[in-house]
Amino acid sequence: MFGGKRDTSAVGTSVPNNQVETIIGKDTIFRGTISSNSGIRIDGKIEGEITTSSDVIVGPTGIAEAQINARNAVVAGRVIGNVNITEKLELSPTATVQGDVKVGVLVIGEGAVYKGACEMRQESEATPAGTPSGKKNNK
Repeated sequence: MFGGKRDTSAVGTSVPNNQVETIIGKDTIFRGTISSNSGIRIDGKIEGEITTSSDVIVGPTGIAEAQINARNAVVAGRVIGNVNITEKLELSPTATVQGDVKVGVLVIGEGAVYKGACEMRQESEATPAGTPSGKKNNK
């Protein structure tokens, strides 16, 4: 029951299971803001905002009516809202996304539905603050 191994995988995801620490279950509705430094998986419904320095998975039964800010994301369910991903956004064949996305890399599986504007960052735009251009200082 508690403490058992959970299946936190999503179709096509490369996010390791041990990185997901927060799970919104299939029969759960959450309204508000989630802030985390670890992975988040949505199998239920969230209305609000998700911010993590790690990864977000929206499972096949997941619905996120939310602004999403993360390093990587895999969507197999439905997202309604703007998505800001610093590295890679993957839309599985069952995904539906309605909203603008800003990404480093965008992967759209055959059958996925996407409606919105897309801005793809260049490598230098995705670098952390404090490194002006992402170039190494070779002295």
